[in-house]
Amino acid sequence: MEFVEIVATNRKARRDYTVFETYEAGIQLYGTEVKSLRNRNASLDGSYAGVDRGEVFLYDANIAPYTHGNIFNRDPKRKRKLLLNKDEIKRLFGKTQVRGFTLIPLKLYFNNKGFAKLEIGLCRGKKNYDHREDIKKRDLARLDRQVEKGRRRY
Repeated sequence: MEFVEIVATNRKARRDYTVFETYEAGIQLYGTEVKSLRNRNASLDGSYAGVDRGEVFLYDANIAPYTHGNIFNRDPKRKRKLLLNKDEIKRLFGKTQVRGFTLIPLKLYFNNKGFAKLEIGLCRGKKNYDHREDIKKRDLARLDRQVEKGRRRY
């Protein structure tokens, strides 16, 4: 089993977006940013990714400055390059040109080799009726579980 240390998750992503595909990308960081991530000082709320001139970047992800970092600290919300192979970048560029698709970061973690990785999803925003459909499915699943356990009789 692979050991993964999760640093930050984007909890609103799966609620507000329908995820079609996921990709694992490396992330280009500086030393103090890695130390800050080890302390779990990161947030993916409101962040997104985009393809720019053949490269993929992460925008608006907040990695707090390292407390002992002095002059080597970077801007917490700077854009960060994501490391993907050329075929994945071409595929993502083509998919994001389709109306409604966007790249949303889902999870930031350290893999078993100690590298910082970002799971990004190719997503489309949900409409209000999609939210209601999800709530309806969740309620029906809850009722089914209760009937199976014998708490409810129908």
